[in-house]
Order: sequence, then C-alpha cells, then structure tokens
Amino acid sequence: MPSEIMFPPNETALQRFLRYAPIDTQSAEDQANVPSTTKQLDLANLLVDELRALGAQDVRTSDSGIVYATLPGNLPDDAHVPVIGFIAHLDTSPGVSGEHVNVIIHEDYRGGDIVLPRDSTVVITVKDNPSLAGLIGDDIITADGTTLLGSDDKAGIAEILTMVDILNRNRHLKRGTIAIAFTPDEEVYRGIQTFDIEGFGATLAYSVDGNGLGEINDETWSARLATVTLIGRNSHPGTAKGIMVNATYALADFISRFPDDMRPETTEGRAGFMHPYRGVVDVEESSVSIALRDFERAGLDAQERTVREMVAQTQARFPDVKIAIRVEDLYDNMRESLREHPELVENAFEAARRAGIQPFVKPMRGGTDGAYLSAHGLPTPDVFTGGHNFHGKLEFNSRRGLESTAEMLVHLATIFAEDPHP
Repeated sequence: MPSEIMFPPNETALQRFLRYAPIDTQSAEDQANVPSTTKQLDLANLLVDELRALGAQDVRTSDSGIVYATLPGNLPDDAHVPVIGFIAHLDTSPGVSGEHVNVIIHEDYRGGDIVLPRDSTVVITVKDNPSLAGLIGDDIITADGTTLLGSDDKAGIAEILTMVDILNRNRHLKRGTIAIAFTPDEEVYRGIQTFDIEGFGATLAYSVDGNGLGEINDETWSARLATVTLIGRNSHPGTAKGIMVNATYALADFISRFPDDMRPETTEGRAGFMHPYRGVVDVEESSVSIALRDFERAGLDAQERTVREMVAQTQARFPDVKIAIRVEDLYDNMRESLREHPELVENAFEAARRAGIQPFVKPMRGGTDGAYLSAHGLPTPDVFTGGHNFHGKLEFNSRRGLESTAEMLVHLATIFAEDPHP
C-alpha cells in the first residue's frame, strides 16, 4: 500500500474473493423473473451485512435483488464534488457451472502452462494467454478445471468492498460521497433494467467488471438478439410418409449458412460477429438464439439483413416449414454518452498510475451494466478487475490483480475530491 494509505484493510481483496467465489450465483437465461435465480440473493444478503459493518449507510436490497449503499463523504463541503458510483454484478455466466467452485492458488508463478488439477485436459497455456508473461512471481488464482472461477464479477465485488474498507479506516483520505451497487442478472441483460438511477444518487459511475490490469473500456458492443423459430409438423415416425415436416432439417440448413468470417472464434478487435449460442432441436418446433454484436449500429443493421437473408434462403429450400424471426435491441455502445465526460477516463488513468499500473483504453468485446446506465443518463465506463478468460473453465485472476485494482479504486475515489468536475 502507498504511504497515504496508513491503515490496511481488515480483509484483503483476495481474502474476500476467496469467500465469495464458492457461493453459487449462476443466473439463468430461460427465466423471466429478476433475479433469474434466487441463489444470487445468498451473496446479496451477505454483502448487505458486510457493507453495514464497514460503515456504509442506507444499505438496502431492491425487490429485484439489487444491493444499494452509500458511503458519506468527509469534506467540509462536498457539494462541489460529484457523487461517484461503483458497480459490480452478483451473477456468473449461465454457460458454465458455478456450483462448488474450488479455488486454487498457484503460488509464486514461475512461468509455463497451468494444468488445472481436477481435469488435466483444461490447461491455461502460455501460447493462448500471453498475459501470463507479466504475472511471473505473482500468485495465480484459478478454479480446479470443473467450473468457472467467478472472477466475473466477484473480483469486482471484492475490490469494491476492499475500497470501502480502506476508506473507512483512513478517514484522512478526502473524498466525496460514494454510491455502491451490486446487480443481479448482468450476464442475461435483465437485472440492470430494474436499476433505480435516481435513487442511486450518483452523477458519474464506474462498472468494475473488466479484464486484465490497466484495461479501461469506454466502448462496448451495440447488441441485438435475433430469435429464429421453425415450425414443422410431427407424426408417428412409423407412419410419417407424406405427413411429417421435420423442422430439425431446416434448422440445420439455417445454421450451416452462417459466414465463417463472422463467428466469434474467427473475429477480434473491432470486427463484429453473429453467434448462434442457444437453441432447441425438435421435429415440431426448433429455434435458435443469435447474438448480433458490432461497435457500430450500421454494422448491426448489416448483420440483421444477413440473418434475414439466411432465413429467406432456408425458407425457399423448406417451403413446408414455417419460419419466423424476431429481432430486439439489447444495448448500445456507450461511447457517445461518455464523450461528454472525458474526466471519467482521465481520472481512471491517473488512479491506475498511482497504483503502479499502466492504463490503456480498449473497446470491450462484450456488454456491461455500464452500457445500459450510460444510455439512461448515468455515464459509466468499465474498469479492470485483473481477470482473464471470463465465462469458462480457463478463467484466472491473480493476487496482484485483485489487490492493485482495489488500490486503484481508492485513488479513484479521492481524485474527484482533489480535482472535482461539476
């Protein structure tokens, strides 16, 4: 810790993360309720108790499972300092199990591939993870190879709580009022839609939900969801001749039409993708959900036209199958909203440097609560958590990733009091 942080936290970000990671908070995409799984409330309730113990005020949980809290400022007159929000999410991805997470600490990493102990086929390789080169001597944190780790976003939660702990124990650090929120169902794009922006009280905010140390995201995808439904006609297969219309074949034809150069596994940088990621295969009714992602709305429009053309081509080949497509907007690139508040990224850069981290801006090839909040009047870029390989068994973070991010957040909270932006 730097000299101005005289009193260390009662519990480090790593210690907190080790407690949170085994709590199963996996969200569910096929549920309409928010939260989509009540087990997310297990962590929410724990955080309510911890926030109160750390001196936070107005700690509460909404009907949809969002935890809100406020840490009052300590300035003689903080009216000229904006209320800054810090946000992380409770849930983990529906794509890989988050049950019985067994956290492994690979102490004093000396280089080389990391084989996870419960499944030797799950290997974090140096070839595929060049960031490992910068973690020599650090303690690498993984799951055991059978689940995801949950660094997305329990790392962000641990780092925010540690920030609150440090600020509470170091009252000499001048800061304005800080608003805190932990949201459910970020991974399924629903929890944030119940967010009470006015009640939250922040003027500007940060989503602590990003990747490796130093990465700051002032852009996200613009996103749409396309759902294609194919209706056939079932009958007993023994007497199906001339009667059965099997929607499964039409679905296979449709899937085969996805362009190779527009898949997630073949794109990078600012190239968008079309991603069929979930579906139902059935004679009577088959369906597929398709993620459309691009940094520009024009790119999304082009993707939507491509999907509709694919539907038309499959329909022409399978005229007896009824095919319907529904397209809905999910969220927009937060770039435009953030352009009006350059101090958000500028102050995040300065806070990272004070924590000994080299910051850089990178478009996020994903979504974040900040995209929704920015579009609805609360500018919210995304900052790093130290994590890598989210949503899968190869996920990892490190001791320095957690501790340095928490330190950066402390600096970020105090910078606005030093150089306030009305």
